[in-house]
Amino acid sequence: MRQNLASARSDDDADAVSGPLAHGREFVWTSADFARVQSLIYQRAGISLHDGKHAMVYSRLSRRLRETGHTSFSDYLGWLETHDGPEWQEFINALTTNLTAFFREQHHFEIFAAHLRTRPAGSSWRVWCNAASTGEEPYSIVITALETLGLNAAFKLTASDIDSRVLAKAAEGVYRLDGAKGLSQERLHRFFLRGKGANAGMIRAKPELRKAIEFMSVNLIRDDWPFREPFDVVFCRNVMIYFDAQTQRRVLERIHRVLKPGGMLFVGHAENFSESRDLFTLRGKTVYERR
Repeated sequence: MRQNLASARSDDDADAVSGPLAHGREFVWTSADFARVQSLIYQRAGISLHDGKHAMVYSRLSRRLRETGHTSFSDYLGWLETHDGPEWQEFINALTTNLTAFFREQHHFEIFAAHLRTRPAGSSWRVWCNAASTGEEPYSIVITALETLGLNAAFKLTASDIDSRVLAKAAEGVYRLDGAKGLSQERLHRFFLRGKGANAGMIRAKPELRKAIEFMSVNLIRDDWPFREPFDVVFCRNVMIYFDAQTQRRVLERIHRVLKPGGMLFVGHAENFSESRDLFTLRGKTVYERR
């Protein structure tokens, strides 16, 4: 990046040549712009962008400059800082990553099903998936619950995300068939409708899946979580990897408060919270129990 173009120059000199002529870019992009973006996304979403994300940030936010009519990152970011409107949500949407799949990390769903069997038939369950993305994970959770407890189970899933666009897609429950590789033919037949005609090659979650899910926007680093009753299980997978240690601890303390004693917390395969043993006890591969 900048260092390659100006290895013998000072940082200021390097920034001076980091415009469109130097990079073939549409907009001037400097280290100061990147540092400003780092600060703003951390303040708003708790996301810690490391220095290797220059190209990603430039690419994604360039679209916002075009959409809003700004001609430089400096102008766009300055405008953003002085306005408290819908563009903040677009800014966050642009910088969040939404990698997901049906039944990703299969062992979690096996452990979840076993946990559901620990209570008498007819028991009610409240579960929260706080990184719903485009919906593959929430629907996988509900499929597991209905297979384990039956179609008339007293099961309710709250599915949230900070990205409003992916949350809207999740609520629709419509997917390309060739992208649903985590679903068996049996599950496809039982829980999804197949598109015909112009919708051939598409599938849609059946009403019994969608009615079990309440979709809502929740920012994990804010104090305004809208929950009045505690959850039995929380899925918080592959979210904490974007937070620094201080933010991770703060979010874990809040999850601890909204999770029932003995409740289960499922996290991502690269996440380890051994430093928070006062809150959670490890009960399996990336599965914790609330203390």
